[in-house]
Amino acid sequence: MSAQTKVRNLLDEAGTSFATEAGISLANKPSPLYRLSVLSVLLSTRIKAGIAVDAARELSQWSTPQRMFDATWQQRVDALVQAHYRRYDESTSTALGEGAELLLDRYGGDLRKLRSKANGDPEEVRRLLMDLPRLGPVGADIFCREAQLVWPELRPYFDTKALNGAKKLGLSTEPDELARHVEGHELARLAAALVRATLDRSLASALS
Repeated sequence: MSAQTKVRNLLDEAGTSFATEAGISLANKPSPLYRLSVLSVLLSTRIKAGIAVDAARELSQWSTPQRMFDATWQQRVDALVQAHYRRYDESTSTALGEGAELLLDRYGGDLRKLRSKANGDPEEVRRLLMDLPRLGPVGADIFCREAQLVWPELRPYFDTKALNGAKKLGLSTEPDELARHVEGHELARLAAALVRATLDRSLASALS
């Protein structure tokens, strides 16, 4: 099976972005970008991806930093518990409140201002994102992996977890080489599919 065929099969089987799965219609607008940052925080802990996605859906009622900040700590905890995000519910509620406050103070609640501050430098985007509580290197990678759909300067963005999936499937682990198999707007989907290949042995086995 050629690499191109393998990539197309992977996209057909597992090419839904994590943002889409969480009900986020990603666009270069404040609310969906903020919701992506929340999802990235949730996905970066040692918890199943499906639970993190469900938690992001529960938290979507607070779709802006101001709304998240205005919600009570207990309201956020209750939403996380509702999605079975129990192991980190209290600390995550605290982190989300503090993160919302930071975004309001530093960027007026608009992550596009963080993008402008980074001036087209993907590493600077990543560094600035990591100022958010609980959004460490893993979370910043998740955000950039998904945000490359709407922030083209991040392309191609394949983090370690995505590249591990590529290796499992016998594909190149060079980002530029992987990117040649898809159009620019498909890169986020490919990255998400490769992550799923890392997480799901049966998927990797079926496609390798």
